[in-house]
Amino acid sequence: METMSFQAEVKQLLHLVTHSLYSNKEIFLRELISNASDAADKLRFESIADPALLENDPDLKVWVSFDKTARTITIRDNGIGMSHDELIANIGTIAKSGTREFLNNLTKDQAKDRQMIGQFGVGFYSAFVVADKVTVLTRRAGLAQDQGVRWESDGQGTFTMEYISRPQRGTEIILHLKKEEDEFLDGYRLRNIIKKYSDHILLPIMMNREVEIASDDAKEGEKPEKRIEEEVVNQAKALWTMPKSQITDEQYKDLYKHISHDFEEPLSWAHNKVEGRLDYTSLLYVPKRAPFDLFNRDSRHGLKLYVQRVFIMDDAEHLLPNYMRFVRGIVDSNDLPLNVSREILQSDKVIDQIKTACTKRILDLLENIASNEPEKYKDFWTQFGNVLKEAPAEDYENREKVAKLFRFASTHTDTADQSVSLTDYVSRMKPDQDKIYYVTAETFNACKNSPHLEIFRKKGIEVLFLMDRVDEWLVAHLTEFDGKKLQSVSKGDVDIGTTEEEKEEEKQVEKDFDSVLKQMKDALGENKVKEIRITHRLTDSPACLVSDENEMSAHLQRMLKAAGQNFMDSKPILEVNPKHPFIVRLKNEQDDENFSRWSHVIFDSALLAEGGQLEDPGTYVKRLNQLLSR
Repeated sequence: METMSFQAEVKQLLHLVTHSLYSNKEIFLRELISNASDAADKLRFESIADPALLENDPDLKVWVSFDKTARTITIRDNGIGMSHDELIANIGTIAKSGTREFLNNLTKDQAKDRQMIGQFGVGFYSAFVVADKVTVLTRRAGLAQDQGVRWESDGQGTFTMEYISRPQRGTEIILHLKKEEDEFLDGYRLRNIIKKYSDHILLPIMMNREVEIASDDAKEGEKPEKRIEEEVVNQAKALWTMPKSQITDEQYKDLYKHISHDFEEPLSWAHNKVEGRLDYTSLLYVPKRAPFDLFNRDSRHGLKLYVQRVFIMDDAEHLLPNYMRFVRGIVDSNDLPLNVSREILQSDKVIDQIKTACTKRILDLLENIASNEPEKYKDFWTQFGNVLKEAPAEDYENREKVAKLFRFASTHTDTADQSVSLTDYVSRMKPDQDKIYYVTAETFNACKNSPHLEIFRKKGIEVLFLMDRVDEWLVAHLTEFDGKKLQSVSKGDVDIGTTEEEKEEEKQVEKDFDSVLKQMKDALGENKVKEIRITHRLTDSPACLVSDENEMSAHLQRMLKAAGQNFMDSKPILEVNPKHPFIVRLKNEQDDENFSRWSHVIFDSALLAEGGQLEDPGTYVKRLNQLLSR
């Protein structure tokens, strides 16, 4: 026998599980039965290539029993089982990516942590909610009988393991219940939990029951004989194969909790059966809350894939585009071979057709929610909006359809609430307006107070606030909507309906300030700015920084620098407001040294206003103090 310690993260998770799931203790049975179901699915799949793994026992089942005297509950399956090393990997450590991020995000608020733990999936560890000791007996299919393993722990930090002889394959989990958990030592209670959470499990879930034996020779008053029989507690049917009219909302929700290991109900779902050129069934769920590892590149995602009711894999990412990685569900196909692999999935035309259809169904579902249940869609957008914004770069065919689902904050509401759709924006455009204007920044306040908005506010032209990190990626691939070009207010020249008279006046102003601009350019130097010019987009600020039409925005440059990316730096264009007192004073400044100070302070102030950082804050403050003390 060997004694080993749990991984540090497991210790922390065990403590959280046992203290945060106190109000939903019965969940342990759902989790352990789900694990048993997964083990059977894996055996069924591996036995396609190696039938010997079935060991002349092809009828896969789960058995649940209890012993009032020993105060134990036992969950047993004849699935794939585990080897010594697999047992350590699956129970002694948490292999799921992003575990540290998950643990760091816990709030110590039991209600909130319970939701997060539900999104993470507690699995085996939920056993310690009701048990003060857990024993696992297991042998992997295909290994010799003397390769069975006994695992035992009280959940306090260590566990013991030893090799045992185990004739039958599969796993047996024995829960030694805590003193206060006697309610689960009852057949009626356990049956109700199974029907509530696991009725849809494809495997038969077996329990013993007493049956009276009828006898013609029985004397009056004599108690009838009884015998123990096994009975199937659950329906053991593939819920998704049943007609929609026969499935209740509760059954849909229970199936979602089973396949997603989420404690919360789904936001919505779509159930479709396709017959004809293709023959498959899809049941797709949109969760209510984003998992903690949604943006972790290594996290597993995808739909559960069945072929002719046989489970194949639980993370078939090829069935949906990556920007829909939050979707959970099942696809059951009759057109794929049972030995389908990930390599086949990548190039199979049937998979491409199923992916196209499933993508359309999710987009239709979201469009329906957005149109008919705006408050529910608002919740969805808060959780998954940033993921959906990846779509234009990945899914050109559905780019316009997805774009209708986007929501933004804007000058129309002037709040951080992202409730404005592109369709709403287009409907409010000025008669002569041919562009959709937006401003990008790191925060809502930086967007709202950007000097680039001044002329737009004056003329009553709406501007979208793009303040999520993914937004720069979005506008690089979504260049137009409904025939209207998307235009940054901080890039290139801005023409928002200037009259001929105004244009003539602007030309004259540019001539008057020509020498001033040249002197400013000399004062700032070649390394600071690409060009200095008169602006007509400012009304209150003295100056602003803009980028050339085809160059990277300053906001994107800052993001790439923060990520450690290499790129060719582009110098900004400084635009000055000829009507501002600072610029007028600069024009009349006779002292060359003061002119240089003013030029640098105006440039640095413009840099700060658009979210940039000063290379030398001390010199900026010194120049400002010198100007203020005059």
